[in-house]
This record gives sequence, structure tokens and C-alpha cells, in this order.
Amino acid sequence: MLKMKKDVYDDMITHAKDGFPLEVCGYLGEKDGIVSLICKMQNTDESNEHFTFDPAEQFEVVKKIRKDGHRASVVYHSHPETPSRPSEEDIRLAYDPNVSYIIVSLAESKPVVKSFRIKNLSVTLEEIEIV
Repeated sequence: MLKMKKDVYDDMITHAKDGFPLEVCGYLGEKDGIVSLICKMQNTDESNEHFTFDPAEQFEVVKKIRKDGHRASVVYHSHPETPSRPSEEDIRLAYDPNVSYIIVSLAESKPVVKSFRIKNLSVTLEEIEIV
């Protein structure tokens, strides 16, 4: 189960809405078992179908997360027009089995947020608890 502060959850949804119609992306930081930090990043692809982190920005963000005493435990991105489930590309590019992958879908009138663990191309839905 992924425990997340409500303000981080809400900020992630706002980021997805603000970036529409493009996919947005970023990292979430966890400390003491609770996701309590959001680091919004630029989608260098500027696409509504996929995202890519800028490697230099990614390095700086992970450094910042660690400096604040957090662990980079979640990668998130939005699906502006498709459901909250990993695409084949999302699954193929999920290199780190130790992080959660959150997808914020804007395909319906109300955003749908789901978290997944992806290991060896196998996807498992992970419950999110807002604290």
C-alpha cells in the first residue's frame, strides 16, 4: 500500500490538469513511509502519448529529494486521453522494480489515479491511502 499526503495527491492531479492536453511527469518523495513531496518535471517529448525525463533534470531532482531526507519512491505521469493503466511502453520502460508508478488519467470527467508496481514486465495494482 502506498500512503500519500492529500496535498501531494491533489497537487499531482492539478499538475496533470494544468499540462493537458500533454502528458506531465515527475517524482514523488517518501519519508517515514508516507509520500510527502512532489517534484514536477518537464516532459521533454511534449507529447500526449508518452513522456521522457531530461536526464540532467532527473539527476538534480533525485538529488534534491535525497537532500530533503526523502526517497524517490514514485514516478508519476498523466494519461490525458486514456485510462489509468500502464501502456505497453510504460511497462517496457519501468526499469526500477523498487518504485511505484502512478498514472493520473483525465479520460473521464473526474481524474482517476492508480498506482502500480511493475517488475519483469508484470503489473500489480497497488492501493493508495490518502493520509
